[in-house]
Amino acid sequence: MLIPLLSTAQQQKYPPTPDKIYGQLFIDVQLHQVLPDGKTFVDCTPKRKVADIMYDYGMMKGPNLNLKKFVADNFNLPPAPPQLNYIQQEKDAAMHIKNLWGVLRRDADLSPRWEGKAANGISLLALPYPYIVPGGRFREVYYWDSYFTMLGLKASGEVNMIENMVNNFDYLIYNFGHVPNGNRTYYLSRSQPPFFCMMVELLAGIKGNSIYKKYLPSMLKEYAYWMEGAAEVKKGEAIKRVVKLQDGTVLNRYWDDSSTPRQESYKEDTETAEAAALELAMRIKVASPEKLKEILDKKRADTYREIRAGACSGWDFSSRWFSDPNKMATIQTTSMVPVDLNSLLYSMETSIAKACKLNGKTKLAIQYNQKAAKRKAAVSKYCWNKDSGFFFDYNFATTQQPDMITAAGVFPLFVKMASPQQAMAVANTVQASLLKEGGIVTTTNNTGQQWDAPNGWAPLQWATISGLKNYNNNKLANSIAQRWLALNDKVYAATGKMMEKYNVEDLSQLAGGGEYPSQDGFGWTNGVYLALKSMMPIH
Repeated sequence: MLIPLLSTAQQQKYPPTPDKIYGQLFIDVQLHQVLPDGKTFVDCTPKRKVADIMYDYGMMKGPNLNLKKFVADNFNLPPAPPQLNYIQQEKDAAMHIKNLWGVLRRDADLSPRWEGKAANGISLLALPYPYIVPGGRFREVYYWDSYFTMLGLKASGEVNMIENMVNNFDYLIYNFGHVPNGNRTYYLSRSQPPFFCMMVELLAGIKGNSIYKKYLPSMLKEYAYWMEGAAEVKKGEAIKRVVKLQDGTVLNRYWDDSSTPRQESYKEDTETAEAAALELAMRIKVASPEKLKEILDKKRADTYREIRAGACSGWDFSSRWFSDPNKMATIQTTSMVPVDLNSLLYSMETSIAKACKLNGKTKLAIQYNQKAAKRKAAVSKYCWNKDSGFFFDYNFATTQQPDMITAAGVFPLFVKMASPQQAMAVANTVQASLLKEGGIVTTTNNTGQQWDAPNGWAPLQWATISGLKNYNNNKLANSIAQRWLALNDKVYAATGKMMEKYNVEDLSQLAGGGEYPSQDGFGWTNGVYLALKSMMPIH
């Protein structure tokens, strides 16, 4: 049974998030950490009608209420990860991963489905086709994770699953105008690094060019989401995901439509915003308490927005987004023009141009090729640093490039946007600054954030290896692949698990940092491992 597409009237009407549905109950559960992981409660399902639960909570609320028991009595906790299946201890990691696809598979969600109502208090956005989840606490499909998972599915011959997942993202774009961070109501206010067009290209490489015709409408619709406001934005200003620089150049940034704490990390975000507000309060002098409250409330809302934009980037979190590398309260994601995002949008523009040409839309193809050419020139102008020989983000608020070297700087090579000279310089910088014993480190800063040193992540290894190979720097690419695969094998031999992230600097230590313990499973690590094995067998 397939879930039909929503009617036009239902499209893009976002369902209410858990904080809206459960109000004070939600706040109390999250701030008191009734469940150790804030994501657990927002993934719960109610055992009875939401209205009845809320009525009883209102009647029972008080110092004598056992909140943990109330949650247990009224909600079904999400199923725990099937740990025994994760540690089957096949001698070969590749065979383990192929067996793992069945563990990480989720069947089509038949009900409940969002149709303009609260879906009975359930946060899951039902999808019409089967899909693969990353693993651990990540019980739903995730946007950019899925592209790298698909690389491994391709290596495993799981073409039907690749197509199922592309169909699910097509469904989400059709109904909500974009691919959300994940298929949960609380993820709908943001997207993630846009890989849908690359997914279409991956599938077309297997099934032929007819795939471009099928998915072109959604490719165009997703592009419109990222470019919303481009026609109205003024020089030196930004609207949602679009930034217009003083010379009229239009580029993009990460953005979340909400300015409240993330539902899945409510307590952590509240604490970060309070730290930001306190720091501001110590620096300013205001005539009245009312004015001070107004300023501090705005600071909290701005901080929530910055945190959410950081989550949109997929790098949640990294000193890449902080004005002070050691203080998350200084997060400023929306002031940045990220080099990786704009590289991916260049790739989106070239993919759409190709799809238009294959569909006989020649004029539209020319327009998108022109958009890609403009973006390529803009990234080279604002993100390339000749002296450092590397691509950097651009802070449009300060009109400067941050000087931090990050793995995001290889994305122009990944999408074939760099010149040969730039690619050679980037390779030298990667070797000098990012290459470690276990692969590529995420940034050169060691801050305790999980998207900083000493951690390495599968998607960034793949982007770097692929980018280097695009410019025939095969020696360095193969060296990174060998180091990464050896590290994956080492940890697998010791634990029986594929991990979300790895410590690439000290191979005797596990990766750390972040808002939650390191997860095993793990979708994108599995995908990149199998893809690298398939691309360059290492004995």
